[in-house]
Order: sequence, then structure tokens, then C-alpha cells
Amino acid sequence: MSVNIHEEITRLIQYGLQKNLLTKWDIDVVRNKLLEVLKLDECIIVEVKEERLEHPAAILDNMLDWAAENNRIAENSITYRDLFDTKIMGCFASMPSEVNRTFYEHYQQSPQKATSYYYKLSKDIHYIRRDRIAKNERWVTNTDFGELEITINLSKPEKDPKAIAASKSLKESNYPLCLLCKENAGYAGRINHPARQNHRIIPVELQEELWYMQFSPYVYYNEHAIVFASEHTPMHISRQTFKRLLAFVEQFPHYFLGSNADLPIVGGSILTHDHFQGGYHDFPMAKAKINKLFSLKAYPDVKAGIVHWPMSVVRLQSSHLTPLVEAADFILKKWKSYSDQSADILAFTDQTPHNTVTPIARKRGDLYELDLVLRNNRTNGKHPGGIYHPHAEVHHIKKENIGLIEVMGLAVLPGRLKDEMSLVAKGLVQNNLNELASRHDQVQKHVKWAEQIEKKYPHIEEQNVQSILQQELGLVFATILEHAGVFKQNTEGQLAFSRFMNSLNEA
Repeated sequence: MSVNIHEEITRLIQYGLQKNLLTKWDIDVVRNKLLEVLKLDECIIVEVKEERLEHPAAILDNMLDWAAENNRIAENSITYRDLFDTKIMGCFASMPSEVNRTFYEHYQQSPQKATSYYYKLSKDIHYIRRDRIAKNERWVTNTDFGELEITINLSKPEKDPKAIAASKSLKESNYPLCLLCKENAGYAGRINHPARQNHRIIPVELQEELWYMQFSPYVYYNEHAIVFASEHTPMHISRQTFKRLLAFVEQFPHYFLGSNADLPIVGGSILTHDHFQGGYHDFPMAKAKINKLFSLKAYPDVKAGIVHWPMSVVRLQSSHLTPLVEAADFILKKWKSYSDQSADILAFTDQTPHNTVTPIARKRGDLYELDLVLRNNRTNGKHPGGIYHPHAEVHHIKKENIGLIEVMGLAVLPGRLKDEMSLVAKGLVQNNLNELASRHDQVQKHVKWAEQIEKKYPHIEEQNVQSILQQELGLVFATILEHAGVFKQNTEGQLAFSRFMNSLNEA
């Protein structure tokens, strides 16, 4: 189908007017920018029937098809299309100073109004690609620890083989230094680094330091924010971390903010740039109750307890920030040097440290709250990927690191599972798992697990197989979280957890 590029330009401008990305006074300026990007000499305005669009993906797809046919992009592949449509949407992005001014004008009315404005802008400008996020599969699974949230991540585009090959001939570049650096805002991108012309960041002061806030382009939950250091400095959990987290939730009390751990295996995917993740979402772990209280003699103003959660979580609460920071710093230092051989916990191997925490801050009414999730990244012969990491028996579902989002009870499962579970479902309904596995390698790794499901559910049919698989995937995620817990969910493990808590009051 031939694309009328003039009509698509008009539709995109109408979309921009609907979303308040421009006013009627800006139309000529934006039209000229689009003509320049598309390398058109003139644009005949075409009258089209007004339509209401939630996002511009359909218009952009048409424009990209035209660009491919008319040699405006090097290859008609996902990488080159993403570079080009970001450039197009960059024509609608306000100046950073204007976005910052509007954000803080809204902030004067309420922090929630400011973040709502910024979140809407990020979606409307197509920085957050709602069309792709909508492809993610989501559900909740009821477990002994409450309802866990599960998603199969289908929003990130697959790697482009042609772009990978082309990137080998590129000159090495260290600009921006990483995907989190402030220099990404407005950056044109390249085939091995995403374009960000439609990206705007918000300056935030934390403890008299300049940090920036943005949203994740692949939002896994409502208002999935990233708060990152102005400078490219490595992640490090310390007293200052707790101060920064609490300073942020003091400014944005409707948000939580947490940090990935700062060690490999138990840390996040980016350890080279100090950053946090937060947002307007009540995670399953935040809803979990304290099941055992402990007093901290040195910090009588701080309530402490063990959270009913598959991982090992110490929750601290106080109406005062200073004692809360002091107590968290004390526990961090104690944990970093803590060993309990009977529980298989060693703080060091020679001079290599293993203990750290994943901290999460939030505000509950007049109370400030810090969850410290105890982490250990030691490996051994039985668990070369990590003792407190998804074990081999669950690698058919997930073997990647358990980071902050999953620690809090939201599974981000790999996109491969969509097709793999379709095949498993077929094998369960038709009772021919082994025959399918002989023809499909991606089924073979699931056979043992699927056979256990067959025994558990004697009546599996087309109408219930999807709900059964979703339930069982959620239960596997609960098991994965238990694997990542340093103190296990048995009598011995919980006694060992109590020993650590009691040690906090020892001289």
C-alpha cells in the first residue's frame, strides 16, 4: 500500500495538537522540522478526518514504511526504524528548560501533579512506547507471601542482526558513557546506542547533590522512574545512599525509591552509574507485614522487624529521618562483616566481599520506612551462578539476576516464554509432551516441570491450560525469590535470621 507522506505529516501534527505537544502557533515550525527530517522540499496540507489516537505508533509505522521505500533509512529493520521515528518525534519535544519549568510549576501545586504531567509527556512524545509495552503479558499469582505480580517482557525489541554487523565497523565511542548518563537527553543515537531526541530529564536535588529523574522507556509498573547521579560514578551502597533515598521520598511522598545492590550477581544490569528506581506503585513486598519485631537498643526511635517475604528483609520505620539513617547504616556495616557458617553465609572469600543490601525507601503517612533486603553473592561448585541466585532447576524459566524490581515481587520473565509456554500448553492438552519435545528444543527443558503440572492437575484442557501455566509460573517465581533469600524459609533459616537480628544488640 502506497503511503501519502503529506497526509501522515498532517495526522502527526493533529496528534501533537490533541496531546498538547504544540499549539496552532507552532504548526509551521514543527511542519518545517518534519520536512527537514524527511528531506521533503514542500508539504501540501491534506485535510484528513480528525481521529483520536492514544499514541502515534500507527502514523509513525506508515511514515517509516515510506522512509524505507524512499531510501530515507539505511535498512528497513527495527534498529534503523527506531532511530528514525525518534528523530521524527524529537520535532515535537519542548526545550529542556520549558519541560523543567512546567514540571516545577506543577510541583508547587503537588508533587503528584508534577510527576503525572511528566509521565504523560513521556508517553505522548513516544519516549515511552506504549504500543510495545501493551504487548507484555501480565497477571498475579496468589502465594504464601501474598499476590506476586508476573510479566512476560515482550516490549524490548529483539536485537537486529544487520545493525549488530554494521556496528562492528563503527569507531569506538564513549559518548554517552552509558545509557543512564545525562548526555543521553536529546542525543541522536547510532546503531549501537538508542536515539533520545524525544527524551527530557528533570533535575532533582538530593542531599545538596544534583541528580536527575527520568522514566524507563520500558515501564514495568506505573510511573517507573529512574533517578540517576549527575556524574558517571559507580554504584555504592552507604549511609549516603539511605540519605538520598529518604530525601527523595520526602520530596515525592507518593513514590517509593530503591537501589539495586552494588555487587555482581545480586546487583542490577548497570553497576557503573549510580542510580535508583522508583515510582507510583505499591509492590507486593511493600504490602507484606512484619512477622517478628526486634528492638534496636541503640535506636529506640526506630521500629525494626523481619518481613514475611521469601527473601530476607529487615524493615525499619521511624517518624524521624536521622535515627532511621543511623540504624540502617549500622545494620549495613554489621551485615557486610557478618558470617554464619551454620547457615552457609560467609562475608568474605579472602579479601572479596559478598554481603550487601538492596534498600527501598517509602513514606507511610507520618512514618518513613526503609526495607533492607540482605544479599550475598557467593558462588560454589554446586551453584556457580550464585548460591543466592536462581538455582539450576528453575533456569528453564529464568536464570538472570534478581534485581530490585523482582526483589519487591514483580517478576520480569524473558520474552522467549511466550512461544515456549504455547508449545507446553499444546503438549499438556494433547498429552504429547515428549513427542513435542523431540521436535522442539525449547520444549525439552520444560518437560520435567510440565510433567509435575500434569500430576498436580488431572484435568487439563484448552479452557484452563493458560490459567494453570500462569499460576505455576508465578509459583516458580516465588521459589526463585526463596533461592535468593539468604535466610531460608524453614526453621533453621529463620532461627539463623533471628541470630543476626539479635547480634545487632551485642556489644
